[in-house]
Amino acid sequence: MALPDPGAAAGTNPALPIQRPSLALLGAEPFRAAMEFALHKFGKADDAKFGDGHPVVIFPGLGADGKSVATLRTHIRSLGYDAFDWGQGFNTGPRGDLDAWLHRLKSQVVDRLAGHSQPATLIGWSLGGLYAREIGKLIAPRVRQVITIGTPFNAEADHTNVGWLFRLLSGSSSAVDPALSRRLRTPPPLRTTSIYSRSDGVVAWQTCRHGKRSSLVHDIEVSGSHIGMGWNRDVLAAVSDRLGQKAGPWRRFVRKR
Repeated sequence: MALPDPGAAAGTNPALPIQRPSLALLGAEPFRAAMEFALHKFGKADDAKFGDGHPVVIFPGLGADGKSVATLRTHIRSLGYDAFDWGQGFNTGPRGDLDAWLHRLKSQVVDRLAGHSQPATLIGWSLGGLYAREIGKLIAPRVRQVITIGTPFNAEADHTNVGWLFRLLSGSSSAVDPALSRRLRTPPPLRTTSIYSRSDGVVAWQTCRHGKRSSLVHDIEVSGSHIGMGWNRDVLAAVSDRLGQKAGPWRRFVRKR
């Protein structure tokens, strides 16, 4: 049975402080990711319909490159979409002024979309999801939707087990810039889906949900690790479902078993 799609989830309960995932969950990440890969490799593929060929740009997570999203990219291509990674090699985080860096990345994404007449889907895994959301804001007319996977955009502090989020985006300071926090939690002005897991061992799952309801934002909960989200069967099924959505109201995602 699939975990429910709550649509746009309500904000986190202020009475319950958000804590980073336990060290037990973090330590189990490699094993759980390997199990998820085995289930993907030898399990039954989902029954998504063949796509319309629109371009899909995939942004990898911190310290990862195109190889890390190869399974996700291959899956999307098998559905009939023109999927490719961001083309920048390893994701080592923004360098220098954040806005200047994002504008350079925007130009590179636009170049990769040259020749495509259809609006693109932007997909980002973990830190890459923050890029996808911010680039979606900058080139909204050329984007049909944004999908993030295990991306902690809705945070007021560093609720991760790797200590990278705000230090990478706002410099070496460990303090959180309130303005940057508000910026990151503001979704692009287009369809935006966040896929998250309560058993994520790297980022706090509460920070991967939208705080305000909207017809444009949806949150989909899956069961799985953070490292294995790129080949998690439920994640791939959710991505397939979102890519196949036509214009109009969102269709509820229900994972078939």
